[in-house]
Amino acid sequence: MFRIRLPLRRAAAFGLPTAWGAAAVTYKLACPLAQQDGLGARIATSAVFFAVGTGIVAHVRGTLLKELTRIRRIARAAQRVLVRPLPPRIDGLHLAAAQLPAERGACVGGDLYEVVATEHGVRAVIGDVRGHGLAALDTVAAVLGSFREAAHDEPDLGGVLRRLDRTLARHLRERARREHPSAGPAVADSPVAEEFVTLLLLEIAPDGSVHALNCGHPWPYRVTGPRVEPLEHADPLPPLGPFPLPPALPPVSCGHLPAGGMLVLFTDGAEDARDRRGRFFPLRAALTGAARGSPLTPETMLRTLLTALLRHTAGLPTDDIALLILRNERACRRPEGTRGTARATTPHPQPTQHL
Repeated sequence: MFRIRLPLRRAAAFGLPTAWGAAAVTYKLACPLAQQDGLGARIATSAVFFAVGTGIVAHVRGTLLKELTRIRRIARAAQRVLVRPLPPRIDGLHLAAAQLPAERGACVGGDLYEVVATEHGVRAVIGDVRGHGLAALDTVAAVLGSFREAAHDEPDLGGVLRRLDRTLARHLRERARREHPSAGPAVADSPVAEEFVTLLLLEIAPDGSVHALNCGHPWPYRVTGPRVEPLEHADPLPPLGPFPLPPALPPVSCGHLPAGGMLVLFTDGAEDARDRRGRFFPLRAALTGAARGSPLTPETMLRTLLTALLRHTAGLPTDDIALLILRNERACRRPEGTRGTARATTPHPQPTQHL
């Protein structure tokens, strides 16, 4: 069926402009008025060709707009498969997340996040693939696919991180072979050889204790009431890709997330966002201002931050931005015992997500 529809669609796209062009040529060659040299005849001929040209331009423009709409629809579907929308709640945690791709009009970016409820606790990942747009999609897919399995299989965060590292290394080798089949997997000057992923892994136990492994990613903020503080000041590991992991990977203890407390995870595009005067976005100050609002929920916090970011960058961020907010509600309601990978709708309105 698809093979039949594709030629028909192409025929419809080119048939009407061809018919208009043929009508214009027929008028010029066969119509007696077109053979005259008077002013009226020239005006009539010019009007005919202007109408034909306008019709062709309008038809081509309409065809391109329909194709662009179709491509964006496919891109949104791909985005929902790769970075699946999070549910409003999972295992006693209230969630909200959104992305702002850097490419204007794009639906996909190079940032990733996921939250999974496992027997080891709730595990979350947020990361940033080098580059943005369609070129980073396959790397995002490889990393997220590995995390969704390793989060359940590995009893500790170090095992999860090693699984992600092996998956990324294998993915980059295969990509290098595809892009440089004659040079083998190791191509020093290939863009693939310079790929890396910054990554933050979090594990939130049922008692609210938080452990993390950080590979070159910004540390999140913890919001407790009006107080906003960095979750941890430990030096992160190098990003995944260029350097091997150390032999030992003990998770960093990040204290406790009390009932009602929030964790605000973000990619570096949020802190590095600049205004027209080159000033960085004051993320901590924006969080402090948002924390004074009422009612304070992950959705209101997310909406406030995205609005402030868009205002600061005049709606044109230069890098992909991802925000993930988790609030501990385990003391307020009985844990749901949800198991599995999270999926549902992102709470922020659609137009804001794909700017």
